[in-house]
Amino acid sequence: MNTIPSVNLKDFLSDNPERKQSFVDAIGKAYEEIGFVALNGHFLDDDLVENLYREVKNFFNLPTETKQKYEIPGIGGQRGYVSFGKESAKGKKEGDLKEFWHFGQYVENNDELKAEYPDNVMVKELTEFNEIGKKTYRMLEKTAKYVLRALALYLGLEETYFDEYIHNGNSILRPIHYPPITKEPDEAVRAAAHGDINLITLLMGAQGRGLQVKNHKGEWIDAIAKPDELMINVGDMLSRHTNNKLKSTIHRVVNPPKELWGTSRYSIPFFMHPISDMKLNVLEGCIDNNNPKKFDDITAGEFLNERLIELGLIKK
Repeated sequence: MNTIPSVNLKDFLSDNPERKQSFVDAIGKAYEEIGFVALNGHFLDDDLVENLYREVKNFFNLPTETKQKYEIPGIGGQRGYVSFGKESAKGKKEGDLKEFWHFGQYVENNDELKAEYPDNVMVKELTEFNEIGKKTYRMLEKTAKYVLRALALYLGLEETYFDEYIHNGNSILRPIHYPPITKEPDEAVRAAAHGDINLITLLMGAQGRGLQVKNHKGEWIDAIAKPDELMINVGDMLSRHTNNKLKSTIHRVVNPPKELWGTSRYSIPFFMHPISDMKLNVLEGCIDNNNPKKFDDITAGEFLNERLIELGLIKK
């Protein structure tokens, strides 16, 4: 497969059973074959997207010492600001050429989870930053819920199978700034080749080229969402849960051509995580004689902790 398939969520949300099933089949096939789809018909509107990019740019344009006030020690970068070069891909010692912010879950009616998750960090200098971040978080979470409902049907599960695990889940909205490149990078790229940790990732149409996906032939192909599309991919948690039936595809963000080094790039992924005690044990329906169980039993919280250590964001 050399292109990313496109699907429309309105087909799944329609009252027409054939349209709904067509969406289920299309997204399931895409996730088996390449692990990515481009999705339109989602719940983000143009005004919200425009406002979010404005606020994100306003934040990253703040002085470095102001941004660093919002870098919270001891929480593995799970909320607030993470400064340039702090994160590296699994197996890479070079830090990625990016800085980013994390909005986390807004817990409802669950004191135990409220205590488990770090608090969201409020930016005093920007009056609209946090409210617009929260609205975007909610709309992407809602979109992700219906994508997972479609995948539940594709896997032969009850449609709302994932609902209880993603409600109040440990999901993250990550606005990323890739600053202008000022000198020849020493082995570093904007985001080195990696798979995502979570269930699924929803990426708002990043500005310009850069995101590349590795297909089953080992070829890197460009993944470019149209302005009204989200690029949505399978993460390692969902791949593990489905015995690799649904593929968590390796992807990267490459440095631009030298003539574009002087430009910033912004990207805003939403990482859909479940609650930490969700069991990621391989689904029985994904095991057969040709596909024996490939993964040990583990919870989402245990798996996340392992990966944050590998990424250098928390210490053992």
